[in-house]
Amino acid sequence: MPETVGDRELRQVRKSLQRMHEQGWGLSCGFLLGLGLFIATNVLVVKGGEVVGPHLSLLGIFFPGYSVTFIGSLIGFVYAFVVGYGFGRTVSLVYNRLVGL
Repeated sequence: MPETVGDRELRQVRKSLQRMHEQGWGLSCGFLLGLGLFIATNVLVVKGGEVVGPHLSLLGIFFPGYSVTFIGSLIGFVYAFVVGYGFGRTVSLVYNRLVGL
């Protein structure tokens, strides 16, 4: 004898499946931004030249300690990870609130 699923149970399952995992989104966005800045900085460092990354070095205004060097890429990774984590958490929080309506 098959069991039927009621409307209430079906709504609860849909609601739980539609929700975003806030920490997961925060971590994934953080790693994405951090890794992107890390790779971009190190590509410019390896490329070299007289003036290395004048536009990317402007991030030092917002990220104290960041420069277009290998050590600067590690510092930039941390800053970009924090910014990306906050962005991912905020997006998933807003999405989850809208799904809950």
